[in-house]
Amino acid sequence: MKRTLKDLSVKIFADGADKKGMLELNANPLIQGLTTNPTLMRKAGLTDFEAFARDVLQTITVKPLSLEVFSDEFSEMKRQGLKINGWGKNVYVKIPITNTRNESSLPLIKELANEGVKLNVTAILTLAQVEGVTAALNPKVPAVVSVFAGRIADTGVDPIRIMTDSKTILKDLPQAELLWASVREVLNIFHANDCGSHIVTVPHDILGKAIKMSGMDLGELSLDTVKMFANDAQAAGFTL
Repeated sequence: MKRTLKDLSVKIFADGADKKGMLELNANPLIQGLTTNPTLMRKAGLTDFEAFARDVLQTITVKPLSLEVFSDEFSEMKRQGLKINGWGKNVYVKIPITNTRNESSLPLIKELANEGVKLNVTAILTLAQVEGVTAALNPKVPAVVSVFAGRIADTGVDPIRIMTDSKTILKDLPQAELLWASVREVLNIFHANDCGSHIVTVPHDILGKAIKMSGMDLGELSLDTVKMFANDAQAAGFTL
């Protein structure tokens, strides 16, 4: 059965840091939220974190937008997190599951959650990490638990079981949503939907492909592919 993005129940969030793309996708009713991170911001050539965030928040005022702290020290993470939290009611503060020294962020996550900060806990890859976050979150405060299913798959491990088990672990937190992160291809959006993830974050380029191609007739796609080969051979001026 052919399905399009409109047929899915999973919430699709756009993952990127180019302002034009973010604002265009924010206007698309298929997109229900947006995320970014320091790596995406650096790739986009950004140097002023706060100016960029405040700028896009002039337009992105309703759909959730996740913005990540960038300190490696927990006291500074907290200061940054509280500051970012004040930029908008739709802002989620992204906190990595550990710092670069592999020191757990769980005490900070608990502190911020109990202060009413909406969190997106990121860079999670194990069920033990999901269990720790579940214990740290405040059941009354909205939160996102971002499991990097794509990175799990990069290691040769099928992430589906980890995602379904993660959702079970989170079942007693009605305000917490499970997010399938690090999408590698359009099919992953459908994987996220079918395993019950609440949210899937999708890079802008893959979103463009998904919007254009999901549900496309395979026979038509086959013909398009043949035409592409023929056009490129002609354009290259190949002869035998």
